[in-house]
Parts: sequence; structure tokens; C-alpha cells
Amino acid sequence: MTPRVRTLAALAAPALALVVLTAGAAHALTDRWSDWDPLTGRSNDYATTLRQAAVGFPAVAVASDSRGAVQIASGASTFLGPGTPPGAKYGSSAGRPYLVLRPRADNAGAPSRTTYTFEHPSPQTGWAFVLGDVDADQVQVEATGVDGTPVPAATIDSWFRGTFNHAGGADVPRWQPATATLVGNAAALDTDGASGWFEPTQRLTSLTLVFTRRAGFPVYQTWFVSRARPVTGTVTDVSAGGCAPTAATVDLVAPWGETIATATPDATGRYSLGEVATQDGYVVRVSVPPSCAVVGPAERPVDTRFDDGDPRSVADFSVRAVVPQPVSGTVRDGAGQPVAGVEVSIAGPGGTVSTTTGPDGTYLVDGNAVGTGYAVSISVPDGYRPGPAGTEIAGIEVDDVPVTGQDFVVLQLAAVSGTVTGGGGGLGGVRVTLTPAGGGTPLAVVTRGDGTYDLTGLAAGDYTLAVDPPDGYTGATSRPVTISDADLVDQDFALGRPGALAGTVSDDDGPVAGVVVEVDGPGGPVRLTTDEAGGYYLGDLGAGSYTVTVEAPPGTRVDGAGDLDASVTSAGEVVGGLDFALVDDASSPPPTDEPTDEPTDKPTGATEEPTGGTDDASGPGTDAGGGASEDPATGTALPSTGGPSSLWLLLAGAALAGGTGLIVHSRRLGRARR
Repeated sequence: MTPRVRTLAALAAPALALVVLTAGAAHALTDRWSDWDPLTGRSNDYATTLRQAAVGFPAVAVASDSRGAVQIASGASTFLGPGTPPGAKYGSSAGRPYLVLRPRADNAGAPSRTTYTFEHPSPQTGWAFVLGDVDADQVQVEATGVDGTPVPAATIDSWFRGTFNHAGGADVPRWQPATATLVGNAAALDTDGASGWFEPTQRLTSLTLVFTRRAGFPVYQTWFVSRARPVTGTVTDVSAGGCAPTAATVDLVAPWGETIATATPDATGRYSLGEVATQDGYVVRVSVPPSCAVVGPAERPVDTRFDDGDPRSVADFSVRAVVPQPVSGTVRDGAGQPVAGVEVSIAGPGGTVSTTTGPDGTYLVDGNAVGTGYAVSISVPDGYRPGPAGTEIAGIEVDDVPVTGQDFVVLQLAAVSGTVTGGGGGLGGVRVTLTPAGGGTPLAVVTRGDGTYDLTGLAAGDYTLAVDPPDGYTGATSRPVTISDADLVDQDFALGRPGALAGTVSDDDGPVAGVVVEVDGPGGPVRLTTDEAGGYYLGDLGAGSYTVTVEAPPGTRVDGAGDLDASVTSAGEVVGGLDFALVDDASSPPPTDEPTDEPTDKPTGATEEPTGGTDDASGPGTDAGGGASEDPATGTALPSTGGPSSLWLLLAGAALAGGTGLIVHSRRLGRARR
């Protein structure tokens, strides 16, 4: 739609932080519309961060090459009310901010690309996005999955939930499943409120919206919303008061391994970790003081995609006082950092008992009878390899004192890391692949919002490292690498992005179509003509200095400078505003008929249309005394004809002035009809 005045609100949202909770009743399901960090950057290079309100939803880096006047609107006057389909499901967005964007330039050949790069893979359900004011424009939806491969259009089509008009109007966009594109009305008319909405059903690493102008000077709106459900459970003392549940600590670990909430059970053992984004992959871990032991696993998986109270979102634990004799130790990595969640087994005369390491990497198994022949072993977690001492400690004797210090070291497999930049800035959402030299399935990852990436858990060997550049970017995209036990760092890719120049040509009556514009720069001159709106646009330009010149149509000239200079950098910006104004060229009188050898009693041809195919009003000149004239074809002096009297000269001048006025008026009418 055509831009309207909006209330600016650069609302900062806090990053995901450790949430410390005490036990309490579980909250009901909650839906909240997102926040946005303040915008940074400039035209064709904007950035912000989208923060969904649900804890456990990763931060989302946003990068857009939209042209100027991008804004985060407040949502005070424009919002998704309860009468809209998303508002009915998730609640009204009134007072919640949303993002307003534009094309890269105001023509159909310069769509903007806005990429949302998730800091960690998104939840596979429980969130939605809405595209608004899609009328004289269109938006194509693209996405990448957790393996870095593009999501097929057919899958995106399954996310589509329908169209509506958030302003109460009748206009709605059309959905094209084959290309996953939301297209405005058939006439490309500017309206208000035409919208469509989507609910993704899989984990994503990036989401890209490609916005293309069809007519006018359009903008579009984007809202995001997320759903949250509670995680609860109970810590039960099975030793009849020997280990108080309030002594335990319960942590909620996100699918990417970060602790995002902590709780302490109440006297009854109940705890709540609050509401978190709906997804699987969470882990709840319990830790206890040295006087207590965990009976069974010290961590349990939870899944919040289901209704409140579903057993899959509940994690219960049993604890008790330590019973002689315990066997304990710690699992660390090569840097001495604890490794949580490692499965540990203790085999003895009475059988085998298993547990997992806690957040501090420690484990403890008690209740071991006095005797010999005990052995402790670990299962090496994904992304690690055994340390120098191996994965088992045998020949342990349990006597009348606790057995401590049964420690293990696991070494992380090698990693490859680097940054992908475009025009000097980090590029998020770029797929990076590592393919074994001998063939095989490539490992893939998507760059974070700042362009950084890392591929972990890599076996030694020769590989090919490559990136898939986004549309519009060029440069070296692959190289061979050799991986050993050490990490391979600084594997960077610097991509370039071509720029563009744009402007308009107009006169007093408005835009002028068909005017020849020449752009001269590093690649040589390029000629193009203005469109029906008087605009011109030239893309795919490399970095360098350019000069834009207009060839004024006959009878006109450029008002002011005849050419404009501009610079394009490796950032690939669109340099707009290179505008030219045409005015009528009336610097001298219009030409008369070709002079004859015989003098006449009065001037002839004073009101005739000048010939020669130009609108130049200047013509042959005569001196005040009727002396020699200049031939307009040859530029040489003609013999004097004697000339008319001064009276006739005055009359001829008046006639010429009247004729010129008629000609100029006629030309303006002609341009107005074009």
C-alpha cells in the first residue's frame, strides 16, 4: 500500500535470560506478539533483532535491503484485532510493534530481500507470522530447514492459513502455492489491510521474504507471534525425610544446550519452570547436595507441544539420602569444562546401575555393597571422542569409605568455523556445506545473523568447504580444507553484491516517459529509457564511480546540472534520487522561413512551425540594421537583402512572440496526453 504516517516505536526487548522461579501452580497456555530491537543501518542495509515473547524461542537476526523509510510501527493504530483469523487464535496485536518494509527500489526489477536468521533452530510449531498490506505488490516466502536445504514451496503452502483484511475492507491478496507467493489484487491497486498468515510446522534456520513492487510506492507489514506452555514436575524424597526436596535445584535446558530457567521445589516437592515456547528437545536436570543422591536419571526430556498437564511436559525425579557406599566422579572435556548429560554405568556384584552427569559434570551412584570387581564406564556423547584414559575404569573396590575421583575426559571432535560477509557485513541465513573429498553426504549449517558459522563433530580428513551465495551475491564460494584433531578457524568467505542507480525524469506536467538516460562507469556506458512513470533503474553495477546523463528531448533542456555523479560500494546499495527536471528551451526566437533573394514588403512565415525536427526556438539572427544573416545549415554569412524597415521589424517580432507561445502551449498539451 502507499505509505501512511505511523507512530515510530523502537521497542527493545530483553535477550533470553536465566529465569529463576520458585514452585507454584502451572500457568495456562499464553500467546504473545513479538518485540523488535531498534533499527540500525541505512537504505538497502537495515538490521534489527526479532524477539518472540515465549522463553525458549531463539532470538532472530533480521537483515533487509529495503529502501529507505523502514520503520518499526507501534501497533497503536494499525493492528490485528480479534476479528481477524490470527487475532482470534492468538489474541489482538493492539499496541504491539510490527515491521514496515519496502522494495529495494520502486520498480518491479528490484525486489527487497528480508532474511530472518534464527540464532538456533526455531520451534517446529506454536508460532505464526502475518504479512499485511499486500495489494499493489507481492511477497514470496522462502525458508531453510535445519540441514540448510531450502524448504519446498509445497511445504510452505502447508503453512498457509488463508487471507483476510485487517482493516475491514473487501480486498484480499491471492496465494500462489506453486511459487509460495502472496500476490495483491489483480489490478495492482493501492488499498488497505490485504493480508495473509502462516504457521510453520518444522524447525527453521532462516526465513526470507522477497517483496516485489507491482505499482506505485508500496510498503508491507510483518507481525510475529509465539505460544508458550508450562513445564512442571515433582521432586520426591524416597528416603522418608533424609533429603528435603527444597535442597534440590531444577534446571531447564533449551534444545541448543543453554540453561534458560531454574526452579527450587517447594516443601511438597512441586516445582514450575514457567511457560516456554512450544517444542520438543527440552531437558530438565536435577542436582542435589552431597548428602543426597538422585535415584534414577538426573535428567529427563520434555516436550511442550501438547495440552497443559500432558505427561510429556512433566519431569518427575526421586532423591534420597546417600546410602553407603557411593561411587562418584566427574566428566570433563579437554579444556577442563564439565560435560553434562553423559550416561555413566557402574557394574558390580549386584548388577549394573546407570545415571547421567549433572550440570556440573558430576555423577554419584550409592548403595553399593562392600566388595571388589566394580567397574565404571561412560557412553561418549555425540560430538566427542574418548580421552587418553579411555571410557572405563575397572578393578574398583568398595570398602567402608566413599569411592571418589572416578573421573573421565572426553575430547570434542574438530570444528570448522568462519564468517560469510557480503559487501563488508555479515550475511545470515547462508548455507555452508562440508563434503568429504571421497564423496558422501555433506554436512550443512546455516550462518547466524552476524554471518558466523561453525561445523562441529568432524572426523579428520580432506573435505570441500562451500557456501551457497544468496541471490545477487557473487565471489569465490568453495575451497579444499584438511581437518585434523585441531579446530580449523577463520574459514571466511567474502561475497560482493552489485549495486544500482535509480531516478526520475519529469517536467512541469509530471513524469516524462521515453527519455534516454546514459550511465557511464567502470563497465562502460549503458543507455536506457524512462518508463511510464518517468523512472529509470540500472542494476548489477560493480563498485565504482558513475555519471548519469539525460538526453533532453527536442525543445527541452535539463534544468540545472546536465549530469549527476554517484558512487557504488561493495555493499551493493541502490543509489536513488538521481532525478532530472526538464524545462522548455526558449533561449532564442524560433526560426523563420528560408530567406529569399528578393526583399518583401513584410516578413513571412513568422507564425509557421519551425522545421528541422527539433523544438529549438532559436533561429537565424539579423542585426539591428538589417545587415548580414547567418545560414542555419552552414553557419556562414548571407548577403544582405536590404531588410525591412524598423516598423516591420517590430511587427515581425510581435508575430514571432505570439507564434512561439502557441507552439509551446501545443507541445505541453502533447506531453500531457502521452
